[in-house]
Amino acid sequence: MNIAAHFIRRPVATTLLTIGIALTGVAAYFQLPVSSLPAIDLPTIQISARLPGASPEVMSTSVATPLERHLGLIADVSEMTSNSGVGQTQITLQFGLTRDIDGAARDVQAAIAAARADLPTTLRTNPTYRKINPADQPILIMSLTSPTLTRAQIYDAAATILQQKLSQVQGVGDVSLGGGANPAVRIDLNPRALVKYGISPEDVRAAISSTNGNQPKGYLSNDRTRLQIYTNDQAKVAADYRNVVIAMRDGQAVRLRDLAQIVDDVEDVRNLGLVDGKSGIVVRITRQPGANVIAAVDRIRAELPKIRAQLPPQVDLEVAVDRTKTTRAALFEVERSLAISTALVVLVVLLFLRNGRAVIIPAVAVVVSLLGALSAMYLLKFSLDNLSLMALTVATGFVVDDAIVVLENITRHAESGMPRFQAALKGAGEVAFTVISISISLIAVFLPILMMGGIMGKFFFEFGLTLSASIVVSLVVSLTFTPMMAARLLDEPGYAQTPRRRTFFTVAADFLEAAFDRITATYGRSLSWALDHRRVVMGLLFSTIVLNVFLFIIIPKGIFPQQDTGMLVGGLQVDQASSFQLTSDKFIRLQKIIKSEPDVDHAVGFTGAGGGFMFMSLKPKDQREPGMTSDGVAAKLRPKLMRVPGVSLFLMVPQEFRTGGRQSPAQYQYTLQSDDLSALRVWSEKLFTQLKKSPVLTDVNSDQQVHGLENFITLNRDYASRMGVTSQALDNVLYDFFGQRQVSTIYNPLNQYHVIME
Repeated sequence: MNIAAHFIRRPVATTLLTIGIALTGVAAYFQLPVSSLPAIDLPTIQISARLPGASPEVMSTSVATPLERHLGLIADVSEMTSNSGVGQTQITLQFGLTRDIDGAARDVQAAIAAARADLPTTLRTNPTYRKINPADQPILIMSLTSPTLTRAQIYDAAATILQQKLSQVQGVGDVSLGGGANPAVRIDLNPRALVKYGISPEDVRAAISSTNGNQPKGYLSNDRTRLQIYTNDQAKVAADYRNVVIAMRDGQAVRLRDLAQIVDDVEDVRNLGLVDGKSGIVVRITRQPGANVIAAVDRIRAELPKIRAQLPPQVDLEVAVDRTKTTRAALFEVERSLAISTALVVLVVLLFLRNGRAVIIPAVAVVVSLLGALSAMYLLKFSLDNLSLMALTVATGFVVDDAIVVLENITRHAESGMPRFQAALKGAGEVAFTVISISISLIAVFLPILMMGGIMGKFFFEFGLTLSASIVVSLVVSLTFTPMMAARLLDEPGYAQTPRRRTFFTVAADFLEAAFDRITATYGRSLSWALDHRRVVMGLLFSTIVLNVFLFIIIPKGIFPQQDTGMLVGGLQVDQASSFQLTSDKFIRLQKIIKSEPDVDHAVGFTGAGGGFMFMSLKPKDQREPGMTSDGVAAKLRPKLMRVPGVSLFLMVPQEFRTGGRQSPAQYQYTLQSDDLSALRVWSEKLFTQLKKSPVLTDVNSDQQVHGLENFITLNRDYASRMGVTSQALDNVLYDFFGQRQVSTIYNPLNQYHVIME
């Protein structure tokens, strides 16, 4: 049965089929999402809980542990890690590759609700969760600055407008703000005044809570009208709290202004945001696991004009770091390489066939096969990324083979004197089974890649299937379009005998013909020598195998090549006994050093009492020093940053491919586990010390910060019992004085603000 005969006799239908494959491929190209790498992400969810003023141990035992006990009951959890600091806990859950992240989110929400009964009553808000991987770097970092507004006003505008709008964009997992805090009324208690009037901080807290109310009042109505009742029970600014009566002493009212300083400020004064040396707010946007990075950034940029129109006119909103710039540039280079490889394949075919009309056939076959592979990618929900485009680039050498095999066999019959139509019928029929077997054998080569498991299997699945799809389309084209075109484009017998007019092209063709004759003769002589010296040839083969084994052993190995993403991330660690004021001064010095580096374009960052982060976008490669990479810029900055004492800024180049769910200012992580916290601290310190001695490692750091100063207050339980004072009451007093305690809530139309007592 001659499969190709049906298509050779029906040129119109075959042409329409080919055009249809090409057009669907063109349409798929513009519909395919664009990304750096295949969207292979472990479903990851981060749970956050805040209890201002609580120590890391309290957060770990009273918040993290109850949550972990309920979260650990969720099915298909592959990894659960937690990180507890001053006033906050973050728990990260990673699920299996096949787990639906939306279903996992519902299970997480149910587990949080079940754990609420075990959480402390002082936890004013429920823990929240986000479908993000904290180990992922932000896809977009924006900055908000203003020459007239305070950071509190900028932060408020960002929290009420920008954060809400961007969180609704498809593909965005989380929008976090750094370098500021919401406006608040701060009440700074004077301990001497409290002792003078015999008033405890609990009395002050109770008076403030009862003074600032926002409860239902009801309404009045009669036969004709209905009146809603309103009061001035809300105290919204500092001036409203100054005259609040706390207690009566000797017939005189003791007001809050007599006991404390009341100011309009922010919830947390221990934070700082810098944007290229200026005070500002940093906005970090993280993608949702599995979301397309470039599509998400494009949607965000489309929303920015609307957001700028809603922000106060004094606020400047700018994009400081865009991770997709290097991704787009890399994809452009790969697409250009694909176009060049296709052109080279066509050129090589032209040189060897030496027939302009005949070369049209394999050239069209290559293009149509690649376009057909794009259609398959669209149906399989793949993306245009480095691996899929690399598969298409590699496929240019494969897809031309089938067309060449069919064309050469048809040409052989045509050159023997057979009419080209009959030559096409006979030639295509003879090699149809051969072409099918070639294609199947090529696909079989990629079966191990398609059957790989784990993350790497998912990662290269797109590469293998794209390459296989292009081979299948090439098989279809070689059995349909190629013989049909050969039956109408090849020269008829006797055409070559027509006298030729000498031109530049004919002279070049004669020169190439002579060159090919010399190449053929040289190959024949080398083949004869190889057959006469079989032992030498076998020795060379064995030596080549041994050399390849040796090179495989000594060559550096890794999961993915180091990428130059045009971005640096720095994790800030300071002396754990440093105050926030000292940390801020050092943070400003570090950013000045970074901005002095000529290859750095923008530097934004934020810091708090325990550390912070710095994000740097580098200038394009053509504007940097010749040959300067992101790793090179980091290497230049490290010795300069080390001159600032008492602080370390660990620099790393963020990579597109990253596994794990632990946030860290490092590219590689090593995790220690133990049931004994004291043993964990001892051995982690030993491991940390030894790793720092390694000459091949830089910026070794640990997320276990246990060297800070602390005050330990020993309670005399017997004496407290005799005085009728409970441990809970003592804890409340300490929390009132030192915990930045939220004692009341101010309700506004767009946001809720807090009254902070300290």
